[in-house]
Amino acid sequence: MHERTFAARMGRWSARNRKKAIWGWLAFVAIAFAIGNVVGMKKPSNNNDYIGDSGRAEKAIDGHFPKDASESVLIQAPKGGHASDAAVRRAVDQTVAGVSHQRFVKDVQSPFAKGNAGQISKDGRSVRVDFKISGDDDQTQARVDPFETAINKVKADNPKVFVGQFGDASANKAIDKSFSDDFKKAETLSLPITLVILVIAFGSLVAAGVPLLLGLTAVMATLGLVAIPSHFIPMDDTVSSVVLLVGLAVGVDYTLFYLRREREEKARGASKLEAIHTAAATSGRAILVSGFTVMVAMAGMFFAGGQTFTALGVGAIMVVAVAMIGSVTVVPAVLAWLGDRVEKGRIPFLGRRTIAANGESRAWGWVLSKVLRRPALSAIAATAVLVLLASPAFGMHTVLTGTNDLPRKLEVMKVYDRMQAAFPGGQIPAVVAIEGNDVTTPQIAAATKELGSRAFATKTMNGPLDVTVSPDRHVATIDIPMKGDGTDAASADALAALRGGIVQDTVGSAPGVKHAYVTGIAAGTKDFNDLMKAHAPIVFAFVLSLAFILLLVTFRSIVIPIKAIVLNLLSVGAAYGVLVWVFQDGHLEKALGFHSNGGVVSWLPLFLFVILFGLSMDYHVFILSRIREAFDRGMKTEDAVAHGIKATASTVTSAAVVMVGVFAIFATLSALDFKQMGVGLSVAILIDATIVRAVLLPATMKLLGDWNWYLPKRLRWLPRVGGHETVPEPAGA
Repeated sequence: MHERTFAARMGRWSARNRKKAIWGWLAFVAIAFAIGNVVGMKKPSNNNDYIGDSGRAEKAIDGHFPKDASESVLIQAPKGGHASDAAVRRAVDQTVAGVSHQRFVKDVQSPFAKGNAGQISKDGRSVRVDFKISGDDDQTQARVDPFETAINKVKADNPKVFVGQFGDASANKAIDKSFSDDFKKAETLSLPITLVILVIAFGSLVAAGVPLLLGLTAVMATLGLVAIPSHFIPMDDTVSSVVLLVGLAVGVDYTLFYLRREREEKARGASKLEAIHTAAATSGRAILVSGFTVMVAMAGMFFAGGQTFTALGVGAIMVVAVAMIGSVTVVPAVLAWLGDRVEKGRIPFLGRRTIAANGESRAWGWVLSKVLRRPALSAIAATAVLVLLASPAFGMHTVLTGTNDLPRKLEVMKVYDRMQAAFPGGQIPAVVAIEGNDVTTPQIAAATKELGSRAFATKTMNGPLDVTVSPDRHVATIDIPMKGDGTDAASADALAALRGGIVQDTVGSAPGVKHAYVTGIAAGTKDFNDLMKAHAPIVFAFVLSLAFILLLVTFRSIVIPIKAIVLNLLSVGAAYGVLVWVFQDGHLEKALGFHSNGGVVSWLPLFLFVILFGLSMDYHVFILSRIREAFDRGMKTEDAVAHGIKATASTVTSAAVVMVGVFAIFATLSALDFKQMGVGLSVAILIDATIVRAVLLPATMKLLGDWNWYLPKRLRWLPRVGGHETVPEPAGA
């Protein structure tokens, strides 16, 4: 029966031609990695999706203004001091001189020059020296070092006053370094944590190393291959991190499926090759079905409406495909080559104590016996727990993380906090971009003045206005300092006032103005949220529809895919609820080291849905394949459920613990976005592998009985893709 499947044929060939399979895989990884080095990963020069009105404003600004980075140096007298103090004036003069002599500097503005009163704080204690560094984002980050050196010298020469720098280039440089350090920490910790968990699971160093090696080689090959699409699709460093996360997760999972089944067959008395052939025909087929289902889920990111999601989708699909191919080609060869040596490096007291000779988990067997004894009560209790966990998700508020969410350990953010206190809203203004043939006309100037008066009257924005005109005079930007941090209610009120009529009634209707848009952090947050809300139904519909079709064809049942989708949605909903409870409501702030911004980061719900749906399908397909296999051999549904879950529980648990351990590392990082991602992923996988797979799945399958395999007569034309024997239809079909 099994020999007709591709996985079975591939496994048999691989085991018989182990040298070709192993060396072929290593050659593929080396060539892919070399291709990546030759082609090179092309990073986007502009990763702006230009979303909504804020995107239209940014597009106009990018098209007409030089690509400069705005920088400010805060000079602050001690408490009781004043900007007119000699120490402050000396620091200002040295700062102006220090930056004016640097290459790439533009438009140095002293606070004491005529017309620059807005660079002196209202309390008279603080001043700003403003200047610009020419170049795009990458260039200005590279060019900011001499400026920082000059400012540090001013700081050292003037210990009686505070001197600090904040701006586009200096902040981006510091934040990028912080994120890079975080990712290095995650990458460094993920491998030893994975190895320790696998050693505990298998009790053998060699057996633990096999899944880790497949995961690592799959990641290496993909990191090389992903350089090719990077020349057509904008990709940043986030793609590499997602490739590592997903690749390590599925690579370990797929090898675990193989290795556990091979061990089980050998424990039953099968020869080395027979055990590998059975593992290839059963677990190998489950891996193929699971892999395609995961890739379908990841493809949902193509419909999210942003370049970043498209890039993440490409990276995730590629690494799943590579790991899937490796698991059905090289893993059988490695197991055939190792033979009994796979048990070398055995750790005393580990590995054999929890798995019976038939491969069934004793611990999960005890849990399962309780669940199957009272399936209705178990299903109700599990569902109640999941609904309770998911309930906070109905109040979810999504925001883009802003400056207040960045790590305060960074010196540049300490300067920002001081600057924001001295010049409220000046660093996170609402920006009105106007476009016309000539934006310097008296009529537009008068409309701009009226814009300021009406904005200040709302009490949600501060003065003064800062107007900048493009060299061709086709675009002008009007910076309006706003109350709030860019993502809170105060900022939302200010944005609503501007977009609710103030802009359109003033500069928007001035003679000669073609377009008037509002951008800034608050505007970008709203526009991105609106995009996610608009595209979420499309992503959900695509992922759920294709997953339904794949599972329908694979298991020849209409009940199985419906139930799989419902169970996965319960897992995702519970993860959403935990995210809201922790990060939006502000629980566990001290334990996790964050300060709540009153929301969940905007991109995360859609990203979590796609990733979690795909990964949880791994477990579901693996367990169901084992249950269906037992059912096809003649077991009653109840017995097949008990056998299938007991036989796979230890594997699913080990795989889940690996994922939870790796994902939890991200919860320790400093960036709020990655803390939320780490908590969301680890909690969802933990819930899915325990409450859903060990309680809710077996309970509902027992309650449904043979109806689990119900296929309407009108669908019996569906092709048989898994080598299943014909199964009896339930009564009444």
